[in-house]
Amino acid sequence: MTQTQSAPPATWSPPTPQQTAALQSPGTPAPRGAVAQWFEGTPGRMRAFLVLAAAISVVFGLCAAQGFNDSDGALQRAEANAAQLVRIQAIHTNLVSANADATNAFLVGGLEPAQQRQHFVDSMASAARLVAEAASAQAADRDALGQLNTTLVTYQGLIEQARANNRQGLPIGSQYLRDANATLQNDSLPLVKALVAANEKRVDTEFDGVSVGVWWVFVSGLLALLVLFFTLRWLARKTHRYLNMPILVGAVIVLLTTFIGGFALISGSSSATNTRDGDYASTLALSRARIAAYDARSNESLTLIARGSGTAYDEAYNASAKVVDEQLGKISGGTAGSALWSTYQQSHADVRKKDTDGNWDAAVKVATKTSVDAFGAFDQATARELENTSSGVSSELKDARDGLPPIGWLGLPIGILVALLIAWGMSQRLGEYR
Repeated sequence: MTQTQSAPPATWSPPTPQQTAALQSPGTPAPRGAVAQWFEGTPGRMRAFLVLAAAISVVFGLCAAQGFNDSDGALQRAEANAAQLVRIQAIHTNLVSANADATNAFLVGGLEPAQQRQHFVDSMASAARLVAEAASAQAADRDALGQLNTTLVTYQGLIEQARANNRQGLPIGSQYLRDANATLQNDSLPLVKALVAANEKRVDTEFDGVSVGVWWVFVSGLLALLVLFFTLRWLARKTHRYLNMPILVGAVIVLLTTFIGGFALISGSSSATNTRDGDYASTLALSRARIAAYDARSNESLTLIARGSGTAYDEAYNASAKVVDEQLGKISGGTAGSALWSTYQQSHADVRKKDTDGNWDAAVKVATKTSVDAFGAFDQATARELENTSSGVSSELKDARDGLPPIGWLGLPIGILVALLIAWGMSQRLGEYR
């Protein structure tokens, strides 16, 4: 019997690319990913709108929070920097006030009047205290304030040498006084002026920054409302349901947050602008006027001390007096200091007339009595006004901050709430397709 030989078992090999292509018909689409399938058809487009609208709602909440935090921070920093500026200007005022006392008392000869000496001591002590406070309040000013403190030690040493020699009737005392004045003018005051300029710039930057928050809220709110509007419009066309209450409520929340928050920021920005143009501007003008007035008074005394060779000091007086007139003219609503400054100017004119007529002793008598009294009245009146305007700056900026709604910390929760409402509203329509 013949036995049939079996064929060897077939081995499997992968299909060639040509075989694979032949097996697939031209019209068969390639398999799609799970993410792409999730966005297919009308339900998929609903999910796309859901993701877009929810994301833009959260972004709106973040932007609203950012806008309010920016404006609130700018108001807070403006208040702090304005207070620092007032401190620096008070240092400046105390220094020129002390110098005016020292130069005027030098005219008396011998032991200077006790009241003027005490005012000098108080002014220098106040300047030292304010230097320490300013260094603690603003880290950026510490180096310059440290240098200023060093120059003041030198200045006070020269003043004490001038006093000691003047009590003994030694002419070298006047040289020490001029050296002290030069130290103050060339070493101390340039540092103070640089600090004033730096703090003025900081305050101006923060005042400008108050309005930035308005753009954060309005731009993000408008964008969110547009997305929600097109979402509602698309749903109405596709589902023939013209109202989707959860999404509509979300849109209303965005609208109210945008307008309430935006107009609150506009109001805060307007208050800051009014403060800047009102009490803040008056504070700057009064401080500058007082500083220039004390400088003028020092130069009045130095002109007499120079005994006929004080032309440069007289010119410096006129330049300072011009600054006083200009700054007093900038104060909104006027100032009582203007009339009192005019009274002092009349006294100064009398001093100069007697001195140029050759009656130096009579000029000194007017400068150490009538001028002192007239200037004292000006000093007291402008000091009270300065205290009122500087306090007004602080209180007005604080009121502007307190008037802002708490959207700085409610912004993100509002955005999340709107996103949840959108998800709820969209889930109702997606349920109809299951």
